[in-house]
Amino acid sequence: MPQIEETQPKYLQIAHHIRDQILRGDLRPGDEVPSERQLAADWSVSRPTAARSLEALSNQGLVEKRQGSGTYVRGLAVNRRARELYGRAKQTGKIYTPGEYAVITSAGWLEAPNYVAEALRLASGSRAVHRRRVTKNESGPITISTSWFGADVGERAPKLCDPDRIQEGTLMYVESVTGRQGSYAEDRMCARLATEDEAADLELDPGDAVLIVHHVVFDLQDRPLEFAEATYPPGRWAFEQGYPIS
Repeated sequence: MPQIEETQPKYLQIAHHIRDQILRGDLRPGDEVPSERQLAADWSVSRPTAARSLEALSNQGLVEKRQGSGTYVRGLAVNRRARELYGRAKQTGKIYTPGEYAVITSAGWLEAPNYVAEALRLASGSRAVHRRRVTKNESGPITISTSWFGADVGERAPKLCDPDRIQEGTLMYVESVTGRQGSYAEDRMCARLATEDEAADLELDPGDAVLIVHHVVFDLQDRPLEFAEATYPPGRWAFEQGYPIS
């Protein structure tokens, strides 16, 4: 008979908690992370367990230990995916970290491409609302993303067609005006060559590879609420949850 998996080891739970804070932008490059002593007290674990959690973060390249000083967040370029963006919006009411901002390049009603219609369970040829944005920081463009919503959502969420930025984030706005709550999401990822438009918006050379993420949010009734396609430039890391292999 299949066995129910045990809860992750405590050191991994601690490491993943801090990792999520880093990926959300709550902890920024150069910030000090809690010490072994502080983690042991906050999580009611032994010092060796706390030390192992910091070691796991170091092995992922997210933090570095400075002799006689402490452990600090490294300046690693990461792809902040929908999971981290949504988590930050829930925590702070703002989807972007200081220094990040989005430029809305297109918004309004369009015929949904077939792959979007399929993901949102719409009939072929259906119209849907889209919002395309280029996210930037001080170094330049870091992400292109396009969110799609079915007509039932678009008709109740007029800001989706407005080129102005939605401060709390698109999904939180949709939840607030429709009453539909996001419950879980599924991501699919692949790499391919950038299109001409993507290369121009991300300031890439022709033929550069990009990471594509298709993200579908489902509500409490398992109905698709949002489909988003994100395009990330090369050279930035994307992190996934660890898992047992035994």
